[in-house]
Amino acid sequence: MKYINFKRFKFSTILKYINFQRYNFSKIFKYFDLYNFSKIFNYFDLYNFSKISKYFDLKRYSFFKFYRYFNFKRFYFPKINKYFNYKTYNFSKIYRQINFNKFRNVPFYFFGLIFFSFFVYLSIPIFFNYNKSNIENVICEGINIKCSIKGKINYSFFPSPRLKLKDIKINDFKNKIIGEVKEIEIKISLFNLINKNQFKFKKINVANGKFNFDLKDSEKYKNFFRKKFNSLPVNLTKSEINFIEGKKHITNIQNVKIKYKSKKSKDEIILKGKFLGDDLYINLISKKFDKKLSKIIVFKMTDSKLYTKINIYKSPKNKKNVNGDALFKKGKNKLLGIFNYKNDQIIIEQANLQNVYLDGKFEGEINFLPYFDFNLDLNLNSINFNRIYTYLINLDKDQREDLFLVNEKINGKVNLFINKIYSKYNFIDSVESRIKFFNGNVSVEQMLLNFGKLGAADLEGFIKKDPKFNSLKFENNIFIDNQKYFFRKFGIYNRENVPSNLFISGSFNLKDLDLHLNEISANQKLKDEDVLYIENEFNDLLLGEGYSSLFNFLKLKEFVRTINNENF
Repeated sequence: MKYINFKRFKFSTILKYINFQRYNFSKIFKYFDLYNFSKIFNYFDLYNFSKISKYFDLKRYSFFKFYRYFNFKRFYFPKINKYFNYKTYNFSKIYRQINFNKFRNVPFYFFGLIFFSFFVYLSIPIFFNYNKSNIENVICEGINIKCSIKGKINYSFFPSPRLKLKDIKINDFKNKIIGEVKEIEIKISLFNLINKNQFKFKKINVANGKFNFDLKDSEKYKNFFRKKFNSLPVNLTKSEINFIEGKKHITNIQNVKIKYKSKKSKDEIILKGKFLGDDLYINLISKKFDKKLSKIIVFKMTDSKLYTKINIYKSPKNKKNVNGDALFKKGKNKLLGIFNYKNDQIIIEQANLQNVYLDGKFEGEINFLPYFDFNLDLNLNSINFNRIYTYLINLDKDQREDLFLVNEKINGKVNLFINKIYSKYNFIDSVESRIKFFNGNVSVEQMLLNFGKLGAADLEGFIKKDPKFNSLKFENNIFIDNQKYFFRKFGIYNRENVPSNLFISGSFNLKDLDLHLNEISANQKLKDEDVLYIENEFNDLLLGEGYSSLFNFLKLKEFVRTINNENF
């Protein structure tokens, strides 16, 4: 051993020239043709060993006879012990020759050496100089945005190896700042800490960030989301997402927590936060190898009891087309439908709508670009007007004022069909209507009211958006088909003065519940004083108690009898 000086050889330096990652030992197995043991067992099926056993008569052989040739009594094993005198060997003297006090600190030195070596190994990245551009690529890799690190890059090995970044700016495709993050942590694997170029990044943690999404750039954001996200898992905490339109602030999600996980079979994004004072939960799952199912989107709002689940399926013919089904639930309101998405348009093929007030189906189209628009056919099997009446009379003043206010972003058409209306007096049987929404205004292009045996009525109206004065301007025709039934229904005895056709025009204040009549024509146009009298009687009898009296048939019956005795 004196001829070999092992200290001359530093094996740690030799190991760094050997890159074990270049050699994939798993590929070596492909050069070995292992035996297919399943084939070997197939040969046993050729032989039926149960038939072979019949040629062996084991009863012919008495194995007990062999014991007579062995006399075990001849061998007395306890006598053998006399040749071994264990007392002559004093093993305690051997232990006395060893001084264990000299070696009591050896375990401490051993484990101390391991801990110190591991500590030094973890501390090596502290002395590296990190290139910001390389770290920026790690954060924004695979995404069409640019990240810039304004602060310092520090390394910490507690509680696990990680890089800590300060003050990060995120720019979009227009080089406009869409995000500012105070702190980002990138977790590093314990292996290969000696070489910074061989760092293996495991996870990205983002904290205290603010992100802005401009709704005007929604089309360009679509291309952003179509790209594959960074394969590293991403966690985002204590952040805020703002939705803007130009310089106008729309809404935001506070206290945002996002987790992104990428696996072989799926990618998953979980978002939690506060939206409009409610707890928000969004879960997006992207399937990778499912031949049919592509994405699953779950949307929840706890306090509002809102639940949405959308399943998106791949189109075998055209990848740009998306098919799916959706479930929306809010309390006792439920909507279930099948849709198709193509060229920024959702085509609702079939949908069922159900709640405590109505039950029916609808279909149609919803467009998102160049602006939000829809064209729907709503076919209701029935409406429970008794429950609607109870809801209306329980509204307070502020709720009544906001009842007919429509968001200016809602634009579209609805073709409404109500086949049956359930009410206490069954005054209206069915309704057909065409309603148009544009820039917060509502146009009732046509509304046909079927009174059954009594007759029918048609109405055209317009509700102009005005926060101070929200009113319905209308023109209405009333047709009485069955005079006898009308007399009996309303208890009218002066049968000679009732017209069969009546035209009414005016305006109805939806906030203050007040009617103003411009014209009433029966067989001839009524005088202004008669119109004013009918207007006052309507406001006194049918609007004196708000919605409670407006939809009360007994009040309507009293009003019809009053004006009939005076005018017709």
